[in-house]
Amino acid sequence: MTAPDVTGTPPEKTGTAAGKSGSGKTPAGNKRRLHPAWIVAAVAFLALVGAAGFRAAPGVLMVPLQEEFGWSTTVLSLAVSINLVLFGLTAPFAAALMERFGVRKVTSLALCLIGLGSALTVFVNQSWQILFTWGLLIGLGTGSMALVFAATIANTWFAKSRGLVIGILTAGSAAGQLVFLPFIAALAQNPGWRGASLLIAAGALAVVPLVLRWLRNSPADVGVLPYGAEAPEAETGDAGTTSTPPVKPAAVAASYGSADSPNAAIRALQVLKRASKVRTFWALAAGFAICGATTNGLIGTHFIPSAHDHGMPETTAAGLLAVVGIFDIVGTIASGWLTDRFNPKVLLAVYYQFRGIGLLVLPLLLGSSVEPSMIIFVVVYGLDWVATVPPTAAICRSVFGADGSVVFGWVFAAHQLGAAAAALAAGFIRDATGHYNYAWLGAAAMCTVAAVISATIRKDAVKKEPVPVA
Repeated sequence: MTAPDVTGTPPEKTGTAAGKSGSGKTPAGNKRRLHPAWIVAAVAFLALVGAAGFRAAPGVLMVPLQEEFGWSTTVLSLAVSINLVLFGLTAPFAAALMERFGVRKVTSLALCLIGLGSALTVFVNQSWQILFTWGLLIGLGTGSMALVFAATIANTWFAKSRGLVIGILTAGSAAGQLVFLPFIAALAQNPGWRGASLLIAAGALAVVPLVLRWLRNSPADVGVLPYGAEAPEAETGDAGTTSTPPVKPAAVAASYGSADSPNAAIRALQVLKRASKVRTFWALAAGFAICGATTNGLIGTHFIPSAHDHGMPETTAAGLLAVVGIFDIVGTIASGWLTDRFNPKVLLAVYYQFRGIGLLVLPLLLGSSVEPSMIIFVVVYGLDWVATVPPTAAICRSVFGADGSVVFGWVFAAHQLGAAAAALAAGFIRDATGHYNYAWLGAAAMCTVAAVISATIRKDAVKKEPVPVA
C-alpha cells in the first residue's frame, strides 16, 4: 500500500516533513537522521521487557508459595491459568483500544496494572488473593501489553521490514525473561518470594516515564510517513501547477490500520465476526493455541517444578530457562528476517515440528544435574520459543489488511487459552500421577498437529483481499 503525504507541505514541496522520505532518508545535501519509527520501536522494546517480568515468575515462585502456605500445584496453576486467559482475551480489545485512545495511554495503564498486581502479591495469605493478583490484575495488564502490541507498532510505524520489527519486539518479552529470571530466582531463595514480587513491580513501573515521554501513537503525531513508505509524486499540469492537493497528517491513520470506531469493544467483535468466516483464521488460531500450550502454559509454568521433582535446584532450572530466553531473542529476530523472505506457513510447520521433537525427548533429559543433552534442548527450544509470532502476524496482515493487528489479537487470545488449559492440565497431571511425563508427551503430539495444520493452510490464503469491517 502506498501511503499519502502526511506532512501537509505545499504542493510544490511534496514529500515528508523536512524533505524526508518515509524511509528516513533525506535528499542529497541534507543531513540524515534516525527515523522516529526506530525510536518508537526502541521504547516499545523496553516496555515489553518491563512487562515480561511476571512471565518468569510463576515457575520460580510456585515452590516457595507451596512451602509457605501449603497450596497445591493445582491451585497455583489455576492462578496462572486465569492470568493466561485474561492475557489472551484482553489482547484483541487492547488492540482496538490502542487504535481508539492511542498506544501511549493503553501501554502506560497496562504497566501500572502489572506493577500494582505484583506489589499487592506480597500481602497475600489466602489462595483467592493470589487468584486476584496473579490472575486478574496482572492478567489484564499483561494482556494489554501482549504480542498484539508488537504487531500494532510494526503495522502502524513501518511500511517495510515489518517481519523483522515484530521479531525484534517479540524478543523484548524474551529479554524480559532473561533480565528478570536469574534475579527472581535468587531473591526467591534469599530474602524470599516477596522481594522477587517487588522486583517485578519495579521493573514494570520503571518503564512508564519512558513510554509517556517517547512512545508516539502514530507517524502523523510527528509529521512523517511510516518507515519505508514513499509519498506520491505530485501531478503537474500544463501551467506548471500541481493538481494533487496536500494530504493532512491524519490521513496516515486511515492508511495504516487505525480505525475511527467510537467503541473499541464493538470494533474488536466486528473484526472477529468477519475473520471467523475465513478458514485461515481458524488454522492460525488452532496452531497458536498449541503454541501457547507448549510455551507459556507448559514449559514457562512447569519446567522449574518438574526439574525440582528430579532433584535439580530451582536456581539451576531458572538458569536453564534464562538460556531459553537468550536464544529466544536470537530465534525470534531470525524468524522475523526469514518471514520477510520465505513462505510463512512453511516456517510455521517447521517450527512446530521441531518443538514437538524437543518435548518428546524432554522426559529423558531431566535429572538432578545439567547434562550436555539438556543444554542442546534449551538452545533448540529457545530458538523456537516464539519464532512462530512473525510468520503468524505476517499472515494476519496479508489476509486481513488494516484489521490485521486486531485479528492477530484474537489469534493471540487462542494462544493464551491454550496456555491456560495446558498450565491447569499439567498441574492436575502432576498432582494425580506425581510426575509431568504425560504432560510432555501430550504436548509433543499436539505440536505435530499444529505442524500439519500450518502446512495445509491454503496456498492462496495470503493472496486474498483484506476482509472489510462493517
